[in-house]
Amino acid sequence: MADNESSDEDSEFSESELDDYAEKAYLGFKDGNHRILNYDGTMRCPFCAGKKKQDYLFKDLLQHAIGRGSSTSRKAKEKANHLGFARFLQNDLALAAGLVATTPPPPAAETPSSNSSSSTDELFVWPWVGMLVNLPMEDEGVLLKEQFSEFNPVNVISSHERDLESGKFEAVIWFNKDWRGFTDAMAFEYHFKGKRLGKKDWNEKKGVNLTGIHGWIARDDDYYSDRLVAKILRKHGELKTVADVTEEAARENGMMVAALAKKMEVRNKYFQELECRYNETSISLKNMIDAKAKILQEYNEEMHNVQRKARENARRILMENDKLKFELESKKKEIEQRCKELNKYDAKNDGEKRNIDMEKEKTALENTNLELATIEKERADEDVKKLMEEQKREKEVALARILQLERELDQKQKLELEIAQLKGKLKVMEHLQGEEDIDTKIKEIHNRLEEDKEGLEELHNTLLTKEREANQELNEARAELIGGLSKLLKGPTLIGIKRMGDLDIKPFEIACKKKFSAEDADMKASELCSSWDEEIRNPSWHPFKIIEHNGVNEEVIDENDPKLKSLWIDFGDDVYNAVKKALFEINEYNPSGRYPVAELWNCKEDRKATMREVIHYIVKQFKARKARR
Repeated sequence: MADNESSDEDSEFSESELDDYAEKAYLGFKDGNHRILNYDGTMRCPFCAGKKKQDYLFKDLLQHAIGRGSSTSRKAKEKANHLGFARFLQNDLALAAGLVATTPPPPAAETPSSNSSSSTDELFVWPWVGMLVNLPMEDEGVLLKEQFSEFNPVNVISSHERDLESGKFEAVIWFNKDWRGFTDAMAFEYHFKGKRLGKKDWNEKKGVNLTGIHGWIARDDDYYSDRLVAKILRKHGELKTVADVTEEAARENGMMVAALAKKMEVRNKYFQELECRYNETSISLKNMIDAKAKILQEYNEEMHNVQRKARENARRILMENDKLKFELESKKKEIEQRCKELNKYDAKNDGEKRNIDMEKEKTALENTNLELATIEKERADEDVKKLMEEQKREKEVALARILQLERELDQKQKLELEIAQLKGKLKVMEHLQGEEDIDTKIKEIHNRLEEDKEGLEELHNTLLTKEREANQELNEARAELIGGLSKLLKGPTLIGIKRMGDLDIKPFEIACKKKFSAEDADMKASELCSSWDEEIRNPSWHPFKIIEHNGVNEEVIDENDPKLKSLWIDFGDDVYNAVKKALFEINEYNPSGRYPVAELWNCKEDRKATMREVIHYIVKQFKARKARR
């Protein structure tokens, strides 16, 4: 939900109510009102959406929630939200810690033993390589690699010619360049030494009929020999002592450490710059929030003054109207009296007669205007009264039909009970033996059952027809009320007209003010709201799925829909929930047309208004207006 709250909202409750609001926040998490899992497997705090860090591990997020909830410098609402969040993590997401565990660091590289059989000045072929001689046949490298897989060979190269002395084949087996590769190579040599098939055994038995594959680690004498594989050693390797390899590795590590240190220095400098920019932005944002609060306070004071002046002006105008009305009545009586007096006397001359006629015409015109105004007012009152009587009559007719349907339903239930009783009697009589007129009684009961069944079906069809007519008349009455009330209702009222499926732009405005500059926020909010309004009305987009709940199939929002996912990532929970609410309403009230429809709405309880509530409200308003007159 929205993560930034105003200072007025933060001060709505005291520290003593902290536990109640923490419980409310916890229930909000259990109901799924907040999403805390990112798509890369990390977690986020929904109450700190504007913060830089939004990719916590479970234990870090739990520590963050507990720290914010127990802080003495935080506001009450922020503490309550984080306490509820910490409780949800501890009670409901305890198993999540296993999902975000970090990977253990790799084991340290093994160094060669100081008790190795080779001295530090002994020359080896590097990368480390082993010799294989007295191979009975030209084995493929893949087979040899599988045969000696316990020593982790990298590659195996076989000679394609036989040795002239032994008539057998030879091969070289390559190991990794690091110390683990050296360890594997030495293990390879000790493997053959233990079987008396090493290099020394090969040299001692040379010229004798040898059996078995011999092997050892390649050294300088093998490198410079005239063996079949010596060319391979000289082509792909070089001679190095263990000290040379150690020194070269240390030199490379030193260069890498220096490069990493330089990179860390650059990155630390960049982080310092980011921190400075963040501090500047935070100060600027705080100043903007303070300025906004001040402007809002001034605006509220100004609106209060305007409303007070408007009430005073309205009161003064009403008093003046009453005074003028009284004066008009007095003047009207005076004019009528003068007309009576003028009619008693005849004009002595034509000039006086013309003056009298002009005064009469003027008086008649004034009377006509007064009568027209009175008639117009009475006509408006009569229209409202007729509308009330019509709605009352339709309500009485609908109630009478409902009562009639209930009576017919009772009659239907009685007939069904009677049929069940007759069927029971029929079964009893079928089991009776020795009765003379059993067949006649069974036939009579069958006939009565058929007649009752036909009557029941006819009654059922009649009830369905009357129910459809009643529903149609009720819908027509609601449509008529919507049309009439839309012209009469102005401003906030208890009963109003709501367009089901319309998007609320307020969450878009709040999200855009966080994401864009103050100059572009309103325009971006309008564009974004209009764009999503078109998406909701698009019949080809149906982000719903069917789930089974308590044995009943229900249609719910598909939260894995790509468009809704993108909206939630870009603009947060409030905008996402506003779009979900509009989708639910349009799918419930107009799934085929996909455009908003008007509905009578109970604004106080935020639900659909009943006909009884609407009629009661109209009658109450009419009586209030009549009492004011």
